[in-house]
Amino acid sequence: MEGKLITLEGPDGAGKSTQVSLLASALKARGYPVLVTREPGGTRLGEEIRGLLLNPLYGEMNHVTEAMLYAGARAQLVGEVILPALAAGVTVLCDRFVDSSLAYQGYGRGLDLGMLRAINGFALKQLGSFLTILLDLPPEEGLRRAAAGRRGDRLEQEDLDFHKRVRDGYLALAASNPERIVVVAAAAPVSAVQQSVLKHALAYLEGKRKGASF
Repeated sequence: MEGKLITLEGPDGAGKSTQVSLLASALKARGYPVLVTREPGGTRLGEEIRGLLLNPLYGEMNHVTEAMLYAGARAQLVGEVILPALAAGVTVLCDRFVDSSLAYQGYGRGLDLGMLRAINGFALKQLGSFLTILLDLPPEEGLRRAAAGRRGDRLEQEDLDFHKRVRDGYLALAASNPERIVVVAAAAPVSAVQQSVLKHALAYLEGKRKGASF
């Protein structure tokens, strides 16, 4: 049986990495073979691209260049990691995926959504349906969490208006893709968020709800 892909999305500070880890542990305890990966990254090439994309030293990076680098890292991850894992029957959990490009480069940067869908559609052309769990959090709280104890990366250092546009973009994507994207309030306690994330993931893995393709 082919595996399934579940992606976790959300603005900076929403707790995606924590929830991916908790979800992986919960699914493994239920007998699911699980692979955890992330974007940008997840491959040797992708991690190199990640270093370029998130490094504050590259503040002059052109917005189109940024979008193309994300799509390139994504194409590598899909071809090298995700598709082989799905073919082997593994459940793949990805910390960020294609909706990040639409939210950050589209709604946040103002790039054309049609262009972004086209280049990412090419990157994902062999990928079927998947489920996206969107961890929603007001940007003020997200940035406070993200900045705690460390200097933010290149995108986290953008101003509050940028992050408000990103959040609005995520919610717009969820409203227009209800079969694929479910929204979870990330301001709740970690344990409550975990329960909600697990509920949606199990419903998808057990065939009680459908995902959709990009």
